[in-house]
Amino acid sequence: MTEPAWRRATPHENRIPVLLTLLVAVALQAVLPHPVLLGPRWALLVPEGVLLVALVVANPVRQERDTRPLRLLSLTLTAVILGANTASVVLLVRDLVDRSADLANSASTLLSSGGLVYLTNVVAFGLLYWELDRGGSVARAQAARSYPDLLFPQMTTDGVSSPDWEPTIVDYLYVSFTNATAFSPTDTMPMTRWMKALFFVQSAVALVVVGLVVARAVNVLK
Repeated sequence: MTEPAWRRATPHENRIPVLLTLLVAVALQAVLPHPVLLGPRWALLVPEGVLLVALVVANPVRQERDTRPLRLLSLTLTAVILGANTASVVLLVRDLVDRSADLANSASTLLSSGGLVYLTNVVAFGLLYWELDRGGSVARAQAARSYPDLLFPQMTTDGVSSPDWEPTIVDYLYVSFTNATAFSPTDTMPMTRWMKALFFVQSAVALVVVGLVVARAVNVLK
C-alpha cells in the first residue's frame, strides 16, 4: 500500500502562492487607517517590503533545501506582520475604550479598521502555521518528522482524498480562518502544546476584535 504523501518525501511546494499570501498581508497593512498604526506607515511597510523582495530574489519558485538564513528571513517577515497586527489590535482596543477617540465614534472607520485587522490576523496566522507545522515546508517535503503539529482530516481517514494529498498554504489559511471564525478548532486539530497555544492566541485576538468592534459599531449606528 502506498504511503500517503504527507508521510513520504515529495516534490517541494511551489512558493508562489506563499509569496502572494505574504503580499496580501503587506497590502492589508498598507491600507490600515492611521489610528491603528503604531507609527509612520513607511516604518512598517519599508522593512516588510525589503524582506519580501529578499525572499522573492532568494527563492522565487521552490525551496529545494532548508537553509537557515532563508528560513529565518521568512519567519522574520511573518513575525513582523504578526507583531504589527498585534499592535494594531491594542490600538484598536484602546480607542474603543476611549469614547472620545475619533475611531470609536465613526462606524465606517471602526468597521474598516476592525475588518482589516481581522483579515490580517487570519493571513498572518495562516502563514505562521505553514511555517511551523512539522518543521516547515522543506521538512514536510522531506518527511523529516513523523508526528504532525496539525492533524488534518485527510491524515486520519483513508479513501477521502488522493494518496498524493498533502497540506499547502491554502489548507493552512483555511485552518486559520475557521479558527478565527469559530474561536476554536474545527476539522483540523492542534496536536502539540505550542500549536494549541497559537490557536488560543489567535482565537483570543479574533474574539476581542469581533466582539468589541461589532458591539461598538452597533452602538454608534443607533
